[in-house]
Amino acid sequence: MKENEADRQAELSREATLEAVLFAAGNPLPLASLAAIMDCEESEVVELARSLQAKLTSEGSGLTVQRVAGGYQLVTRPETYATVERLSQVTDRHLSAPTMETLSIIAFKQPITKPEIEQLRGVRVERALAKLLELDLICELGRKQVIGRPILYGTTATFLRCFGLDSLDDLPQLPDVPEQPGQADGPEEPAEPSPGGGSAQHENE
Repeated sequence: MKENEADRQAELSREATLEAVLFAAGNPLPLASLAAIMDCEESEVVELARSLQAKLTSEGSGLTVQRVAGGYQLVTRPETYATVERLSQVTDRHLSAPTMETLSIIAFKQPITKPEIEQLRGVRVERALAKLLELDLICELGRKQVIGRPILYGTTATFLRCFGLDSLDDLPQLPDVPEQPGQADGPEEPAEPSPGGGSAQHENE
């Protein structure tokens, strides 16, 4: 088994190995660090970086190797800036803490209804659900067969991509918590607020 892995690694060019290292690092890597990782002299890293840059250019790749602060980084080509900028406009929409909490509940408890989420959070979640639906992080999965037939929510493929998951099986395991009597099938609707101010508050976004 180890011999097969060694053979496959030997088939990779040194440029391909350097490309993989720079891609995995993300941030710029100092020349000395690259030399240690690649197990070679710094002068060889410089030549490999030049060779990789020429290879990417000749292949018409959208990536290139850039010298940064005495090291190297794999970056997008300047010609792609207009398109890549649109990506930042999409991914820059940060989720507030209450919205992230709502998303976490849906991810671990799906399929789950809005009243069930509100019961767990203790606040109303209309705005959080609207935001998550807008970002395509959750979707409607149908309706629960109970009185009122509330909508069931679950996560989407976009959620998996955003959090680097292959499937929902990759979610971390929750610790086992003893279930309280009557907790599993809680009320389908949150408590109505009292005239003087309700217990079901709106989340702060």
